[in-house]
Amino acid sequence: MKQVLEGSHAVAEAVRLARTQVISAYPITPQTHIVERLSEYCADSTLAARFLRVESEHSALAALIGAATCGVRTFTATSSQGLALMHELLHWASAARLPIVMANVNRAMAPGWNIWADQTDSLAQRDTGWIQLYCEHSQEVLDTTIQAFRLAEWLNLPVMVNLDAFFLSHTYEPVDLPKQNVVDRFLPPYQPRFQLDTEYPCAFNQLAPPNIYMEMRHNIQTAMDEGLAFFDQVEDEFEDIFGRRYGSLEAVHCKDAEVILITSGTVTSTSRQVLTKLRKKGEKVGLLKIKLFRPFPLKAIRELTASAKKVAVVDRNFSFGASGIFAQEIRAALCNHPGHPLVYGYVAGLGGRDVTTAVVEEIYRLTKGNDMPQQESIWVGLHEVDHAIGQS
Repeated sequence: MKQVLEGSHAVAEAVRLARTQVISAYPITPQTHIVERLSEYCADSTLAARFLRVESEHSALAALIGAATCGVRTFTATSSQGLALMHELLHWASAARLPIVMANVNRAMAPGWNIWADQTDSLAQRDTGWIQLYCEHSQEVLDTTIQAFRLAEWLNLPVMVNLDAFFLSHTYEPVDLPKQNVVDRFLPPYQPRFQLDTEYPCAFNQLAPPNIYMEMRHNIQTAMDEGLAFFDQVEDEFEDIFGRRYGSLEAVHCKDAEVILITSGTVTSTSRQVLTKLRKKGEKVGLLKIKLFRPFPLKAIRELTASAKKVAVVDRNFSFGASGIFAQEIRAALCNHPGHPLVYGYVAGLGGRDVTTAVVEEIYRLTKGNDMPQQESIWVGLHEVDHAIGQS
């Protein structure tokens, strides 16, 4: 059934269809519409879930850690400063092997205060042990959120579904909303492998001395490695039932491309328009969309970029003192691979600044026109400003 949905409401519909049992909520722009809609569903019994109103994002995740340890399906949503406040408990959730699903509406970090799109908030959490998925449009948001529960519960790892602030969270698009019985076929009731149970008492999250701690962390990495293959299996099953798939990566015209644009999130949609225009002009350009960031699909990236001379990575994020974060990851993936393409890094769209077709075309021209990257990251669309320098 087709409905015109706001991106945030696409998340809420997926959480409803997943028959989530415990939802914790603390409002923060621009994710508030997700938990507002879910609170309405809980209030009118559309969704038979326990809705927890907490006093902070830290508490929101703490509450779900308790609920998930008791063996129920859980969800929360956050953004920007809220995600940063959760940082300690992001580590706790993954190390405790809890299949929590969280939507993060990518928003710039303060100061200055900014409520618009920027991926630095989620990418700053890349080492916390959460699976991370990035969405391009509202249909993908809904489908990915449903898939996230399946992925989390199979691997016993938490999953973060990321969507761009306002460009996606507050934009209305036609979405195919599946029927409940069809979703139930894909996502059966959660059967925890371990849980707090008074009938079978045991202790959780006790002191881990040096002789076992390292093995516990190795097990998380093993689950991440398995996640690459299992993600494809989840998508196969999803496609069989719903007729849609996205892939951990999506390659468009990459086989004969000399330059490949690498994107994530809503910048991908703009880049598709540029790709069509440039291909019509005879330009050998391709597009590689990264959906799955953790675990990182290193082998597939190597294979899909093998025939290109150059790749241009568009980052709506930045690691200060280094470069754009996706560009870092691409360089690391390719550095030991013989004959790999040159990696050109570009930073664009921070704080919600528009990444227009003109910006993407400029990125392509800069990449094609330079034999070597001029620097680790080129900032595109930057206004002339006076630089703030520390004073003695």
